[in-house]
Amino acid sequence: MSEDVTYEVSEGIATLTLNRPERMNTISGPMLDELTRLLVRAGEDREARVIVLTGTGRAFCAGLDLNAAQKGDGIGSSSATFGATIDLRNTPPTVLHALDKPVIAALNGSAAGYGMDMALGCDIRVMAAEAKLAAAFVKRGILPESGGTWFLPRMLGWAKAAEIIFTGRTLSAADCLKEGLVNEVVPADQVAARAREIALEIAANAPMAVQGAKRLMRMGMEETFDTHVQHVYLQLLPLFQSQDFREGMASFLEKRPANFTGK
Repeated sequence: MSEDVTYEVSEGIATLTLNRPERMNTISGPMLDELTRLLVRAGEDREARVIVLTGTGRAFCAGLDLNAAQKGDGIGSSSATFGATIDLRNTPPTVLHALDKPVIAALNGSAAGYGMDMALGCDIRVMAAEAKLAAAFVKRGILPESGGTWFLPRMLGWAKAAEIIFTGRTLSAADCLKEGLVNEVVPADQVAARAREIALEIAANAPMAVQGAKRLMRMGMEETFDTHVQHVYLQLLPLFQSQDFREGMASFLEKRPANFTGK
């Protein structure tokens, strides 16, 4: 098993770590497969209520491995197999987007290209003060290949997204916070701890309710209000029958912390 992406679960939090610091966590072909496999594992892991995605070293992810591509054996090389040979349903951005569990990006360092798109695909982002997001796609002769053209217009509006994508601009942490691309900016040595604090706060809640809320948020982006209300009602019905709903009501009335079991 590759150690380029590691997986651990503790206190209801599954942490996936890009572990290629000598290459600034650039993504190789095998890493794509491993990251997909571990995202699926986290989504199915009953011990995990929240997912944290982070990196080791000074970068979160510097994008695809261009050095390998230049040598002819990496993603984007002339020998790489693309097109009909890739099942886009099983690539990390698609799997990440389909997860019902909340995902927090702990941006220990800068994210460029593919790494930036991957961070934008998470639900919450905590960013190191000296880190940057680099939308350098057009400067490399490509376009945001992993969701950036979908995420940025929705997050920022058309004009601002167009400015960033068409110029290939690099954004500082302060820029990202101002534009609402990240939730918090903290010193680099506090990123992991702060992301975990948020994850623990989420994990303490009823997991089926949290996952249902995320699912409906995602659906609501494409629905009319009337259609969405119907889906909300259908989601509420099984929750009303759950043990967690009864526990939530009891803990409120008894003025004590709830003990949710996901049942």
